[in-house]
Amino acid sequence: MGNRVVPGDLHSLTIFEELLKCSVCFEYMNRPIYQCHNGHTLCSGCKARVLNKCPTCRQQLGDIRCLALEKMAESLQLHCKYEEFGCPEIIPYYTKLMHEDSCNFRPYSCPCSGWECSVVGDIPLLVSHLTDYHEAVMFNSCDFELGFLTEDLRENSGCRWIAAIINCYGKYFCVHTEACFHASTPICVVFLSLIGNQAEACNYSYSLEIGGNGRKLTFEGIPRSIRESERRSLESADSLIVLGSMALSLGGETREPKLEIRGRIWKSQIPVCTCG
Repeated sequence: MGNRVVPGDLHSLTIFEELLKCSVCFEYMNRPIYQCHNGHTLCSGCKARVLNKCPTCRQQLGDIRCLALEKMAESLQLHCKYEEFGCPEIIPYYTKLMHEDSCNFRPYSCPCSGWECSVVGDIPLLVSHLTDYHEAVMFNSCDFELGFLTEDLRENSGCRWIAAIINCYGKYFCVHTEACFHASTPICVVFLSLIGNQAEACNYSYSLEIGGNGRKLTFEGIPRSIRESERRSLESADSLIVLGSMALSLGGETREPKLEIRGRIWKSQIPVCTCG
């Protein structure tokens, strides 16, 4: 569905596309495309991996370029492989991979920290997955409030992670809250991500108020795209990091110490587009 030329003979295109797939990794080949003396082709990356021997006929490969196939590929334009997710782009063959690496329509990965979760999909699928499988709480308001138990900070027992989904301004945001150990130091981390792209995220700001036991901390930041790793979000300074001793103090010396987290999301008057 995501690989067809416009216009053209689709049957001929299918045959041509198969010729452009590497015989080793089965991915589309980029320049330089190599061939053995018998005409079998493979990509430059796999050429080194097969120790310069053709995987089809076992003959030495040498450095023979398949210039005819490279030239034919220049004339080919394909739909983005994320066409089914809404991408309308038709891309020259040799820039297709570059486009797909940053395509705004590429599916989203589950952001759950500490889970071996491989779910990917569009925004509605990801929201349903987070609420149904990971039991994320849904808030249909730009203001939200949730509680977070901090008992895992008392001993090095791994991580505790929760998420909440905020339906606001027609977008979905995800509140990440995690209690874990960083270099043997217990910390509590809270930040907000947009289930969307960073260019969209720069149009919003958010505030957090974390408190309990008569004390509170406040924080304002810019949401990151949910495409970014948790590490990148932490390094961006757009997250609130509380040392374990302070988190436990805020949570209170009760049997189940709990942080109260209040937040608000608003549209920025001037988009902060330097946050990429």
